[in-house]
Amino acid sequence: MSDALNALVALLGLEEIEENLFRGHSQDLGLPQLFGGQVLGQALSAATQTVKEARQVHSLHGYFLRPGDPHRPVVYQVDAVRDGASFTTRRVTAIQKGRPIFFCSASFHGSEQSMAHQMAMADVAQPEGLLDDPKARLERFPGHPIEFLHLGDETESSQPARKRLWFRLTGDLSDNPALHRNLLAYSSDFNLLTTALVPHGITFRDPQLQIASLDHAIWFHHDVKINDWLLYDMESPWAGGARGLARGSIFDRSGRLVASTAQEGLTRLRS
Repeated sequence: MSDALNALVALLGLEEIEENLFRGHSQDLGLPQLFGGQVLGQALSAATQTVKEARQVHSLHGYFLRPGDPHRPVVYQVDAVRDGASFTTRRVTAIQKGRPIFFCSASFHGSEQSMAHQMAMADVAQPEGLLDDPKARLERFPGHPIEFLHLGDETESSQPARKRLWFRLTGDLSDNPALHRNLLAYSSDFNLLTTALVPHGITFRDPQLQIASLDHAIWFHHDVKINDWLLYDMESPWAGGARGLARGSIFDRSGRLVASTAQEGLTRLRS
């Protein structure tokens, strides 16, 4: 495992300080506030550690309440809402400085056979075939294990409100399905809300832009390998009132839909 990926796994590992009470360290990604994906991944990790049955998370719905401080730890309080015959429900509150900054509910379910269908993945080239494509853009962050392979230039105005990119965490990981789902929750917060900026030719770094996640939902459909390339197909069906809405579909390289996401956030342009 690479040092960067090892550090990210440790970040989501959490310290159990009391029954149903956990503490996580924070990372500074150079953002004005704590990265929302960190809170998503750590909250899911905390909830998962309280589930004793052989069940995996299938959905998580959360609200961001206050900006987090990337220089302070976060405490996660888990409420064991229900342990049912088929489903397990947990509620998690993330706390800094004695105040909640985020809360979510997560539902867990065992494996069952049933009828099945899925939407088709877009007809896009595999990531290896895009590395030499001048229209594609490989993006890395120094000291971070995540890689993004953007399929086009999203900075030109008058484009549809859509993004498509491949992403992965580089390095070797254990086969623990819960770990990969925690890391997918963490990664799903990158790029999603900024899809609402694409048709307006505005970038995340625009000094007039005030942008922040308000909520986040993710549905897990299958086990996933987060250290292999995944396609994130995102669209923004609406923006207005200083808010933007974005939805995403995450596919593995075989075309299997492994997760779906949705997020609304503040997208305010200050004069």
